[in-house]
Amino acid sequence: MPELPEVETVRRGLQPVLEGARLARVEARRADLRFPFPDGFVQRLTGATIQRLDRRAKYLMAELDRGETLVMHLGMSGRFEIARPEGAVRPGEFHYAADPDPKHAHVVFETEAGERVTYYDPRRFGYMALLDTAARDQHPWFAGLGPEPLSPAFNAERLAGAFAGRKQGPKTLLLDQRIVAGLGNIYVCEALNRARISPFKPAGAIKPARLGPLVEIIREVLGEAIAAGGSTLRDYAAADGALGYFQHRFRAYGREGQPCLNEACKGVIAREVQAGRSTFFCPACQK
Repeated sequence: MPELPEVETVRRGLQPVLEGARLARVEARRADLRFPFPDGFVQRLTGATIQRLDRRAKYLMAELDRGETLVMHLGMSGRFEIARPEGAVRPGEFHYAADPDPKHAHVVFETEAGERVTYYDPRRFGYMALLDTAARDQHPWFAGLGPEPLSPAFNAERLAGAFAGRKQGPKTLLLDQRIVAGLGNIYVCEALNRARISPFKPAGAIKPARLGPLVEIIREVLGEAIAAGGSTLRDYAAADGALGYFQHRFRAYGREGQPCLNEACKGVIAREVQAGRSTFFCPACQK
């Protein structure tokens, strides 16, 4: 599933096309994705202007001039293709990219400027909804979310409070969207490896002095991934069709049996299943 950097990459790719644009035509080619489209979905969007295109956790949010917000989640395999008047921008020259299959084109947005944005989703795990903007933050999808990891609200004090007295490992808690929003398995593994913190150590036993550096490392890892365009997960493409290359710089994730890249460490990356997810770590230096 695309994580925060992938979703932010999509947002940045769509922003020049959609932000400030009026939707001249909207087409929903089926009645549902993961969930049914809301009543009047096409009619409520047609003619609306997208005032802002934001991201909250792993959600894209297009704030409309009609007092509603179009909320979009990519699910497992959702992606967008931008077709401009001078020609479509398609994936194809990247390792995991494939030409979009028209049968998986489920939603089409056309702007007054003549540009077209198509949402493809082969597995249909993504979803879209229209929420009242004024009450959006109270919706169950958002009401319990913690701070964004790149925001000042995510800090050592926040982690100290979340970790205090907890027996769960830090990886489990960092994946809890109530503690911090948008972090996923890949980047938590990366951050804990760089911070040399065991994903299995009881979070309450981690010394407070290590939490400030962990916060900064999380920001560093996410920043690098966003700059690189995401992690190049299979079935995933950025909004402009380009796949990111951060996966080629992973230090832990997917590197089972390979040398740990932390300075002066002679350990080997191991893999264990933790809460149903693969955890990649170095037993030698992550304490």
